[in-house]
Amino acid sequence: MNEAARIPVAQPAPLLSVRNLRTWFHTFGGVVKAVDGVSFDVAPGEILGLVGESGGGKSMVGFSIMGLIDPPGRIEAGEIVFEGEDLARLDEARMRRVRGKRVAMIFQDPMTALNPLYTIGNQLEEMLKLHTDLPSARRRERAIEMLREVGIPQPESRLDNYPHQFSGGMRQRVVIAISMIARPRLLIADEPTTALDVTIQAQLLRLMKHQVTQNAASLILITHDLAAVSQMADRIVVLYCGRIVEKGRAADVIERPRHHYTRGLLDSIPHHDKAQARLRQIPGSVPDIRKLPPGCAFAPRCPAAQDICRRVEPELVETATGQAAACHFPIEAIR
Repeated sequence: MNEAARIPVAQPAPLLSVRNLRTWFHTFGGVVKAVDGVSFDVAPGEILGLVGESGGGKSMVGFSIMGLIDPPGRIEAGEIVFEGEDLARLDEARMRRVRGKRVAMIFQDPMTALNPLYTIGNQLEEMLKLHTDLPSARRRERAIEMLREVGIPQPESRLDNYPHQFSGGMRQRVVIAISMIARPRLLIADEPTTALDVTIQAQLLRLMKHQVTQNAASLILITHDLAAVSQMADRIVVLYCGRIVEKGRAADVIERPRHHYTRGLLDSIPHHDKAQARLRQIPGSVPDIRKLPPGCAFAPRCPAAQDICRRVEPELVETATGQAAACHFPIEAIR
């Protein structure tokens, strides 16, 4: 055998490594385990889709990475290692030097993400002022360049406009511009196309992918929309009630889902190329996260649930291809 063939190819170190993350909220009504033992990696240049229904803990994962968990919430355990540094152990002063420059986040609602009292130019230049040493004139030039990159027409004049003078789609473009202007290594997009029409959604998703590729960055796309993720992501992580139920390469998860929850999400997506039929929905509703049932949290809604599912919580078991599912009776096993 060729000696060179025996030498394993070294894999690049993950840009972000989340290990056993637990973000809990201690309330008068009980402990809300919003994120409960979540682990995943994001490689340099990778797009990771974080998928699940509302209340599944997706946004809390993003807020935990950004250090934006306010009392009564706190990170109970786990590591968030970014470029070799555990963000979960940094104080607020040190996290401020990370946010925006090294890790940035696009929030769901651009009207709450943008300050209505300041012009778009002020808000773009503020990011550069905080995270770069560019002089004032160059900051304005860079702001104009960034607006042009995200498709804002006549950026020289729009720089002096206020958020209310932009449409919803344009405001979201501005939020993307602010997030990317300091060229962060990791971008977290939390439901970035919510409440926008389908055409604008597609444009913004293509824009984010272009910006990430152009800046050699990585992206975590947080969404309930598996259809969007299938067009964007390299890998997918599916969350349910704060826990990972499936993860793997995007093509594997979309084409050969192993968990019944993932299958249910896929079945609820309309397909224009298939015969018209009533869409299937996942029966029941997401349980109260403060009072999760014993065993598998999805068991009350699962068509394949058996007695063990209601007693014993399944472990996340990985296959030879790297796809993993937390299920006592994964779909492959019952075909």
